[in-house]
Amino acid sequence: MRAEQAIERGLPRAVWALGLTSLFMDTSSELIHGLLPVFLVVTLAASATALGVIEGIAEATAQITRVFSGWLSDALGRRKALTVAGYGLAAATKPLFPLANSIGLVLVARFVDRIGKGIRGAPRDALVADVTPPEKRGEAFGLRQSLDTVGATLGPAAAIALMYLFNDDIRTVLWFAVIPAVLAVVVLVLGVQEPAAVQRKARAPLHAKEIGQLPFAYWLVIIAGTAFTLARFSEAFLVIRARDGGLALAWAPAVIVVMSLVYAASAYPAGKLQDRIGARPLLLSGLVALIAADLLLAFGPTLVAIFVGICLWGLHMGLTQGVLAALIAATAPERLRGTAFGLFGLVTGLATLLASIFAGLLWDKIGASATFLAGAVFAASSFAASLVMRRAPDGVAGSKGPAGPI
Repeated sequence: MRAEQAIERGLPRAVWALGLTSLFMDTSSELIHGLLPVFLVVTLAASATALGVIEGIAEATAQITRVFSGWLSDALGRRKALTVAGYGLAAATKPLFPLANSIGLVLVARFVDRIGKGIRGAPRDALVADVTPPEKRGEAFGLRQSLDTVGATLGPAAAIALMYLFNDDIRTVLWFAVIPAVLAVVVLVLGVQEPAAVQRKARAPLHAKEIGQLPFAYWLVIIAGTAFTLARFSEAFLVIRARDGGLALAWAPAVIVVMSLVYAASAYPAGKLQDRIGARPLLLSGLVALIAADLLLAFGPTLVAIFVGICLWGLHMGLTQGVLAALIAATAPERLRGTAFGLFGLVTGLATLLASIFAGLLWDKIGASATFLAGAVFAASSFAASLVMRRAPDGVAGSKGPAGPI
């Protein structure tokens, strides 16, 4: 009983359960993702452009689907059911990857898997916001992001060990992703109870005009998130960059492990720091880290330099992703919160698609250096624009607390 009370004095148990659900599913997804780029390029002979198209479509699908699931969770007043549906669909698609024998089937598997991610994303984040006191939302989103990223570390680490155990048999290793995916659904179903206060009666569907009720501060978060996404592309390019730099095939998942370790270590402290000093310093620091990462990945002469760039990429993610999620929760009205998360996903999903396709084209036409240099230029442009941008209105800027300055 004392342990339960201690947890409640910190963060709600539902936040911890949602974080553990994310941990297990990301273990599964990143076990696959850590091997998928080399599976496509080496085993199925895909080009960098094809890789960019597959990853761009996959991640854009996840983000775009969020807008519909977020809207539906607002309309129905039910978050958990949609979250379970999304995690369940993702778990059901995991066997498709080891069964794939063509680029097209990999695309279908990634597409359906990311639909599952899109269905769960906005309702899950809205549920985190619903059950967490406003003064602790930065910490809550930071914790969920950190646990998610711990899973993103465990998955590729397991992939490395399994690749050695099964003599680089990628298909056999991919089957192991099914186990943590099933555990994720079990933890979610048994460990999360939607608060009665959140279980509202179903209401009439939202209309487009209600989107106009989202405040100006929210749209500033949309702009910031889009700029960050355009300056960044799929982590799959980090894997093939390290592979080109001399990394052995069995060690390819180490790229995701290293990036995710830094991401996980920085996301929770960044969330707590946001509650104290606001978002703007963290977002600007994240852009600086991304610029440095891109330059090292573009021009790093050794594998060590490439991995330093990968670490900085992870730091950039840790400093920005949970912060942006907390800002959405702080700036969107409660009744539109799911829609707000979904709309953010729609816009950034389209940006992800464009960035990944462009990255692949640059890689094939000019080379890896051009891909990362273009990312550095865009990130630097975003940083310069942020320095001259005026602060958001009261409620987001100029105060410490759950929103803080953007």
